[in-house]
Amino acid sequence: MIDDDARCPCGTGETYGACCGRFHGGRPAPTAELLMRSRFSAFAAGDEAYLLATWHPSTRPASVELDPGVRWYRLDVHGGSGGGPFEDEGRVEFSAHWRGAAGARGRQREDSRFVREDGRWFYVDGVPG
Repeated sequence: MIDDDARCPCGTGETYGACCGRFHGGRPAPTAELLMRSRFSAFAAGDEAYLLATWHPSTRPASVELDPGVRWYRLDVHGGSGGGPFEDEGRVEFSAHWRGAAGARGRQREDSRFVREDGRWFYVDGVPG
């Protein structure tokens, strides 16, 4: 896991404890973007349970197995629509950057779709960008 006083991997500039750590600890993310950021931080921390818990049941896989040789190190949010605290649907477009074995580098660009049910946001799916 990540130390609460360390800078949050999601790129807000806040500490992990004040940012994504609170969501990983059980508080619901108030917006689709904050859920997306917390999911990126879960990838960075290797928190497979959080990824499954925040994935909508209609599209959730049976399991998630993260590659321990991949380090997620930077998130760029490009924009989105909806996803506010009083909305039930939202989209967030982002690029997630990673480093792997033997100096490999890459990025995953995605336009992700989120829904809010019973006060909680869930990741539904994404289209590569």
